[in-house]
Amino acid sequence: MFKTLFLVAMATLSLGAVAAEPNIKSLLKDADAFRLAMDSGRVETEVRTFKAGVQDKTRLYTVYLKPGHRSLVLFRSPAERGQKMLMLKDDYWLMMPSSQRPLRITPMQKLLGEASTGDIATMTWGDDYDGTLLGEENVDYLPCLKLELTATRKGVSYPRIVLFLAKKGRHPVQAELYVASDKLAKIARFTMGDVEGRRQVTSMTLIDHLQKERSTEVHYLSRTAKTVSDEYFNPAFLVRAEVPE
Repeated sequence: MFKTLFLVAMATLSLGAVAAEPNIKSLLKDADAFRLAMDSGRVETEVRTFKAGVQDKTRLYTVYLKPGHRSLVLFRSPAERGQKMLMLKDDYWLMMPSSQRPLRITPMQKLLGEASTGDIATMTWGDDYDGTLLGEENVDYLPCLKLELTATRKGVSYPRIVLFLAKKGRHPVQAELYVASDKLAKIARFTMGDVEGRRQVTSMTLIDHLQKERSTEVHYLSRTAKTVSDEYFNPAFLVRAEVPE
């Protein structure tokens, strides 16, 4: 009788542990919502680079998002004006104003400082990664859930990510970003703020793992529902078209 009661108790504890285990996909979808609260829209983005804490350069980009892993980036600063970058699922193209041919690039192509095309274009953890919970860990004294993410498609910038989500609120706090060789490339830190009455990521700071005196800040200046028609998400059309403001 004692043995039977013991086994029942252990089974109950095991079921309780399983029930307490968070749903990883749900966690990632919720974390995505703090960064990109829309499937389709326009994000005005400013990228700033720093050397030893001193601001070096600033660039402006307009990012149009569409469902189905589609992003269009327009370069707005005078030094880059006229350039366009298009992402269609796993394929990336760069359009230069002096050329009539779209150039194939990778999501790791540098834009400015530590910010690559994949960092500026949409990257969704919930759609692009599978995850496992590694445990809990504090980041700057904030209790976090620690997750390991593995890419489910080839077109992502980082095949592996170690992501820290706030235990309370489940918003993104920090991400360790690993390249294909499984070397740590950089660390992303997320700043939260209030945007139109809801908590959202207002900026992301990228820190070079080897050159820690260099950092890049990606600021999300505005998010609106405005977007452009599907024809602009075709490289053959985009290379000869002006995208409306």
